Amino acid sequence: MTAALQNDDPPEGGWTTDDLDAQPDDGRRRELLDGVLLVSPSPTRLHQTIAGRLMVALEEECPDEYDVTQAVEVRLNRTRSFIPDVLVTTAEAAAGNPAHYAPHQVMLAVEIVSPSTRSIDRVLKPALYAQAGIPYYWRVEVEDEAIVVYTSRIDPVDEVYTETGRWTKVVDTGEPFPVNLPIARITPRGR
Repeated sequence: MTAALQNDDPPEGGWTTDDLDAQPDDGRRRELLDGVLLVSPSPTRLHQTIAGRLMVALEEECPDEYDVTQAVEVRLNRTRSFIPDVLVTTAEAAAGNPAHYAPHQVMLAVEIVSPSTRSIDRVLKPALYAQAGIPYYWRVEVEDEAIVVYTSRIDPVDEVYTETGRWTKVVDTGEPFPVNLPIARITPRGR
């Protein structure tokens, strides 16, 4: 496996989470899709500012049984692993300061859509997060120079997300805990 790690050739049978563990800590964002290694470009200032502000805002409203963090890996299985931009987990799972979470430890996954991740964040990740049983999914988009937050809840029978809101002024939802968040609060300066 070491040779594959050094030249980015996939190992026989595809990449696994064991291969991710052996990767250098070089700041690259590596995710897995059915054994295929996905390496994303560095996020933009806009993306990171929205993620940071959203994390802080959710943390302020977060009850003690949950924890809010940013960009921690969620391992759906040995060949699927994604890094949500913001996530809410159980406090019990967060107490161990993990490098990655299992899907049952995640209550909410949030993706901030970038031009290079549009299809992945709108279609692929929500489908796979729902299939893995993550109860809530939020997608944050910049549309016509304004931020829009789409909130969704899992339909556990069909393993798909159902949209629960499209928020342009205030995210006002009770899921996964009561949230009353003005969009202006997560909007970067100069927007």
